[in-house]
Amino acid sequence: MNRATTTAFDVAVLGGGVMGCTTALFLARAGMRVAVIERDALCRGASGVNAGTLTLHMTRAALVPYAIRAWDMWMNTDAWLGHGVLATAAPGLSLAFTEHEKTLLQQRAAARCKYGARIDLLDRDAALAVEPGLNPVVLQAAYCATDGFASAYLTGRAYHAALREAGVHVFEQTPATRIDRVAGMYRVSGPDNAIRIDATRLVMAGGVWLEPLLAMLDINIPVKTLVNQLIVTERMPPLMRSVLSIANGLLSMKQFANGGVLIGGGWQGIGDRVRGGVETVPDNLIGNLRLAQHVIPALAKARVARIWLGLESETADAMPMIGALPGLPDAWVIGCVHSGYTSGPYMGKLLAQAMLGEEPELPLFDPARLVVPVEALAQPHREKTE
Repeated sequence: MNRATTTAFDVAVLGGGVMGCTTALFLARAGMRVAVIERDALCRGASGVNAGTLTLHMTRAALVPYAIRAWDMWMNTDAWLGHGVLATAAPGLSLAFTEHEKTLLQQRAAARCKYGARIDLLDRDAALAVEPGLNPVVLQAAYCATDGFASAYLTGRAYHAALREAGVHVFEQTPATRIDRVAGMYRVSGPDNAIRIDATRLVMAGGVWLEPLLAMLDINIPVKTLVNQLIVTERMPPLMRSVLSIANGLLSMKQFANGGVLIGGGWQGIGDRVRGGVETVPDNLIGNLRLAQHVIPALAKARVARIWLGLESETADAMPMIGALPGLPDAWVIGCVHSGYTSGPYMGKLLAQAMLGEEPELPLFDPARLVVPVEALAQPHREKTE
């Protein structure tokens, strides 16, 4: 695009992760002219470097109804996205190895069942029957059939093709550096006016970048950045046939069809939203691996093939912000969903419904509750998005 050119759209979506792309896709299919503006490549932020887990065990209880519907969407991407992401249904087991974990497991299972999850508690022998490779010292397990995983790597390719087919204009490697109101439109500009887009409606879907993006609109919502470490092993013989986690939340593990075992659980590395993932923390990697080996003893023979870092966003109350931005016409936000990859497609669908004037199937999450008045900020600041 020429530097001096301004292109008009019905909607500009800032952020090309699963939630932003899904919102854009449903709006485009409803007849709107849509632009997606992404500072990197589509689904290469949190949506592309997570573990690809589709689980209810690690979803916050109040978000379970959303995750259940999103799980169905992931398992049927050919029907609504038009492209597959190697979604695989597998049972999920959350495990307890201590009495404290057992109590925690029971509490977490009960809370999720209250919101519609179908989770059964299994004793040691029943857990071993589901997953023979488990450490036999396991005390109890929570079993959920609504679990599995998809290929986070293939997600971006699938969305890119779907958006192109729907006529969405995608601007990758293009950070938004300024947002202005011009003649009733939102004007989004890139570095040195590399792009200049006018849109009637604006969707902020920037993940960990939501805080500085919203600051361009003079809305102050703090967003915490988590730097999660992920480990994948070299190929191994079949070791597990379920998605495994521990009641304390410190482990997520599964084995892909090629034999590689992916190990995560929120162990933190070093980095931030500006620099991205900078480096791993060796003690956290060791702790994560030891925990995985405790759960599946055969992993003692595993050799690490690769380690990477993924950024995850979180609000002050650890709940999403999805809905209309206060005080601004036709401006919306979506993001900061715990286990956001699991629930992302359905969250995007809900926001599109609201923007199209429909009644969303499930309630949104009003971002107004998270706004911090400027005078209440101890140290006001804005982060540059360049």
